[in-house]
Amino acid sequence: MTRMLVTRPEPDAQSSVARLQALDIVALAAPLMERVTLQVSLPPADGFAAVVLTSANAVRTLVDRGDAAAYAHLPVLAVGDRTAREAEAAGFERVSSAAGNADDLVNAIGLSGLKGPLFYPTGKHQSADLAKALAPLGVMVATAKVYDMVAISALPAAVLEGLGAGSINAVLVYSRRTAEIFADLAQSLDRAQRQALAMLCMSEAVAEPLLETHFNRISLADRPDEDAMMALALGFARAQTGP
Repeated sequence: MTRMLVTRPEPDAQSSVARLQALDIVALAAPLMERVTLQVSLPPADGFAAVVLTSANAVRTLVDRGDAAAYAHLPVLAVGDRTAREAEAAGFERVSSAAGNADDLVNAIGLSGLKGPLFYPTGKHQSADLAKALAPLGVMVATAKVYDMVAISALPAAVLEGLGAGSINAVLVYSRRTAEIFADLAQSLDRAQRQALAMLCMSEAVAEPLLETHFNRISLADRPDEDAMMALALGFARAQTGP
């Protein structure tokens, strides 16, 4: 039976494991990062036209800090449906989703006619510079780094053994930084082991650090979302064992 490793942080890792198990895929979680709240001062909500969200972790951090309610009356422009759902659950009243990636979000903001200023709570490590991308549109962004995703120091011994022995057939990778961390922590795998391991990636950008470190068995999701990752995982499992 196909066995897969989920590398995304909690609580999302357990959610993905449960979905894989519902597809009759054996799955285990090995989160490669842990979310840490940063103690920074946030600007008052007055004067902002909207809140921009590129991560569900930004919403969770605002909730953990007790700051979500102060901004909940503002419109929210979320990068994708999962982040939008997290915002709604946190009490934000008017939430829309770009249903895509950072480029889709920039396009959605441009079409919205909002000129800002926009409040952008985000992580310490950003995959895209939203303020820079919106500057040509004349949209001002106030960025606040409210959390950090801290890499673990080593893969669990049982996971590393499973990767080397081939008992873990595929790894689900959701972000470029996760890919970079995995490549670093899996340095003990030899070239043959790397080439035998299937890496199921959310996008080309996510896959790049893996290709650079000789993980060549790469598959990409059709869209940058969890449903597409589940479809990718199911397709891989069926290809290994038959329908």
